[in-house]
Amino acid sequence: MLLAVDIGNTDIVMGVLNGKNLVCSGRLSAHVGETEIEYSIKLKAFLEINGIKSIEGAVISSVVPALVRTFIKSVELVCGITPLTVGPGVKTGLNIKLDNPAETGADIVAGDVAVINKYKLPAIVFNLGTATTASVIDKTGAHLGGAISCGVKTGINSISSGTAQLPQIDISAPSKLIASNTVDAMKCGSVVGTAAMIEGLVARFEKELGEKASVILTGDFGKTIAKEIGGSVIYDEHLIIDGLRIIYEKNTLRKG
Repeated sequence: MLLAVDIGNTDIVMGVLNGKNLVCSGRLSAHVGETEIEYSIKLKAFLEINGIKSIEGAVISSVVPALVRTFIKSVELVCGITPLTVGPGVKTGLNIKLDNPAETGADIVAGDVAVINKYKLPAIVFNLGTATTASVIDKTGAHLGGAISCGVKTGINSISSGTAQLPQIDISAPSKLIASNTVDAMKCGSVVGTAAMIEGLVARFEKELGEKASVILTGDFGKTIAKEIGGSVIYDEHLIIDGLRIIYEKNTLRKG
């Protein structure tokens, strides 16, 4: 069994895979103040709840440097193995054409690797989490760059905490587009507004690419936003976990 872990700013997403098959998945809250023992307890509970008896391999991607060492130690304590960490020196097969390739987040790398192996290229990948990120992959499988904007929930939290009369809301589509109440107006702006932004970015990215592209959404709010987007889009809930599996295989299975 392979343990794949994606450490984000808000959540830690975990998946256990048997070959290409996802056996189970779950989330932990990301808190830089928690210790390796605290995460060890949570990791052990996650594995036991899902009936996982042993883990033979592990791979981690992270955009939170302060949590990497903590979670490595937790995996070592619970599983007795040292996980592969996505970063410099790790084989990914991804050609990154940025001014500074080292700036590319490990989650973006993992997502791109999965897309290259699963979908028709060129492709545009949107990860909707704490931030909304866009990644553009050309027809040769090279990462060209993309865009970063405020995440759906992050934006709602910001305006709710910064204004006197705007409440916290659930992330869902409004009952009608031209909203007649505050909650629906916020839902329209956050959910439908994000969908419209994605539609606009796709059109502009495709114009610059000079051809149509596959559009893939993932992340916490990917499913909700995908329903509001006109045109053909793919929602892939476990895209990054899939990419981490592929990266792990590139760095282990081929050594022999």
